[in-house]
Amino acid sequence: MDNPEVESDFLRSVHALLRELDGHHPAFQSERGMLRWTLHKKIDRNPSNGALLIKILVKELERAERCNYRQYIIPLLHTLMYTLIKAPCIPDDLYERVYDFCKKLLTLPKPYCTIGLDYARQLKLERTIPGALYQRMVSAEQSLKNDSFPYQEKVFMFVDPELLSEAVCRALIDEIKAAQMSQCMKSCMLCVIERAFQTVLKEHGHVKNVHSILQAKPLDVTEHYFQQVMAAIEHAGRDMSAEYNQYVEELGKIYSTLLSTSEKGKELVLFLRSPSQSCEQDSLSPELDIFEFQDMGPDFDCCEQTRFSVLSNDSGIERDLPILGDENQSCTAEAEHSRLQRKGCMKKKGSPLDSLAFLQSGSNGQGAKPAGKLHRKSGGSVMEPVAQLKRLHTARVLVLGDDRILGRLAQAYYSLRKRESRRAFLTPRLKVQFYYVPVVEEQPTSSPTEEGALPDQTEPCELAAYLGRADPWYESNINTLCHMIPKLATMPSSPSKSTVSELFIVDVIAYYVRLGLQPVFFQVYAVKLFFSNADLEPVEDIFLIELSLMLEEFNPSRDTLPTKKKLAVEVPGADLTLMYKKVLLSNREKEETLSLRSTGLVIKAIPSNETEDLVCLNVNTTEVVKVSNLSGRSYSLVTNTIRTRNIKIRSTEQRTFTVCLDKDSRRLYKNVTSIEVFPCLEPSYCLQKTRTRRSSLEEEEDVGLAKYLPKSLLLPINTFAGIVQ
Repeated sequence: MDNPEVESDFLRSVHALLRELDGHHPAFQSERGMLRWTLHKKIDRNPSNGALLIKILVKELERAERCNYRQYIIPLLHTLMYTLIKAPCIPDDLYERVYDFCKKLLTLPKPYCTIGLDYARQLKLERTIPGALYQRMVSAEQSLKNDSFPYQEKVFMFVDPELLSEAVCRALIDEIKAAQMSQCMKSCMLCVIERAFQTVLKEHGHVKNVHSILQAKPLDVTEHYFQQVMAAIEHAGRDMSAEYNQYVEELGKIYSTLLSTSEKGKELVLFLRSPSQSCEQDSLSPELDIFEFQDMGPDFDCCEQTRFSVLSNDSGIERDLPILGDENQSCTAEAEHSRLQRKGCMKKKGSPLDSLAFLQSGSNGQGAKPAGKLHRKSGGSVMEPVAQLKRLHTARVLVLGDDRILGRLAQAYYSLRKRESRRAFLTPRLKVQFYYVPVVEEQPTSSPTEEGALPDQTEPCELAAYLGRADPWYESNINTLCHMIPKLATMPSSPSKSTVSELFIVDVIAYYVRLGLQPVFFQVYAVKLFFSNADLEPVEDIFLIELSLMLEEFNPSRDTLPTKKKLAVEVPGADLTLMYKKVLLSNREKEETLSLRSTGLVIKAIPSNETEDLVCLNVNTTEVVKVSNLSGRSYSLVTNTIRTRNIKIRSTEQRTFTVCLDKDSRRLYKNVTSIEVFPCLEPSYCLQKTRTRRSSLEEEEDVGLAKYLPKSLLLPINTFAGIVQ
């Protein structure tokens, strides 16, 4: 339906969105993230206008492709698909234009070809079965159990109360509770049923108010019709060659049965209903659970929050079976033979190849030898594996905070992978995806930078800044929440804040977890620390973003003081020896040893700019250089940078230093004399490597299952596009 006024409003909003991506206009800096949310809210309030917005977005996509404005393609395509899922009754010509555009993306490099292929498949399904994407999304996110589509998703939100204030935590909890109060299982089923009838039967006859008819019926009746509708959708989805008219006819029978039962007589409607039974269609959001990172140690498992078990009173021994009573003594021989019998059996171990498939999929790896070792891996594979694992449950783990909480997440992920390598329990059943929303409450007070000071020590969200450079759509929608969430938490609550239409944070998170499906992989690094106390065993830990080394106060005794005359100028720092392998773009490594006097160093795992996006460590050292001038001897501080994958650092003066991991003051190690830093290995690879060494002690190359497993432990963080070249 043409509406010039609405179309003009949509066009202005889309052009404002594109100007926001350019970042040239300073007026849009304060509104970043709000423009996309406002545009989609207009569709939520009136889904029938979705076709007008899709028409505008298709034109802009075609113009971006003609003019080679690639920075617009992925944001516009995500906006279009999110609108298409929520808007019913899209004309066939728009489907065809969007589908043709997605096919053109297959000729472009990643991530365009990956996203284009994914959306082309979704469009093919949606055109065959209108409304299928919406119904599957609601069924999975709301955990609506049905036999036809058993996939379920759940969002786990983690915050650290020691890093965020009580006001911010309370604001997040209040929004989640408000969203959960506005939806229930029955109302979500009603949305699926109503959307199916609207998209299919609207052109074939008058569709009455299905929502009001089923609202008056008990839950079991609504669930019965929901199962029938989902069965019809999935049957048509499996048999793509089936006639569309058969699908329409099947839904028409369900609709006719529903009307006939409602006309026979109305059931009594309970007046005392819970508030959750009055949900609007547009208020659906993923089911969110919020947790706190309290005392999260290495054994923390972010995915084993819910465990289902059945208590059995059966000991497993045949003589412990209950004896038949007197009333059953006259049973026939056939009934007696049908008693539970214990059969001779043996436990069958799973195939090593099955275990390999589980470990490969769980570690997000594609083998031990990637094509480009120095270049960061991002996005999924364009081609699906032949024997893809069918895992029915997806856990979307969302963490909020600064770089410190990501360090805790890396610890939890390493613990999970270590446990799964010994016994794959969650990996065969659950697919885990990680999401990150940066939140910083106050900017650190910037002190005057000294000469030779180490760079970027005060940046609280380095990983988020990198993701924003790699993915502009992540920068516009997610990085804007960094300071917006604390501001919203301190604002006075208004009556409209409790309504579902005003839940900004939950809406943005829902948009992120629905469309942020392209991971960026970050190498996790291990560090081995040696202490001055010989009785203490070396300690191993991991870090994701940063390791800082600070010299401790040195108070020498009289015996250790030099007998020669004290120098006029006291030179700070200590003499350090660095042994490392210098990395080159040719993937060659050169062993080097460097001795210098330094006041401290910082090891960075995240590149500071996009031109140096290599998977390696940047070791920033502050070197003390002695100089001579007319006034006598003096010194200056010079900052040097070393690129390496592994490094050993020790003090030649028996000086001790303090090591801090991932900027977290709770992860300090004192009285350290030397450290070794190296890439953290995938636990499943280490386990297989250990098993092969038992048979061949001198074997250095990977043999057996080890050569098919990823060697390094990579933490995937999902974004909208991965890394945009």
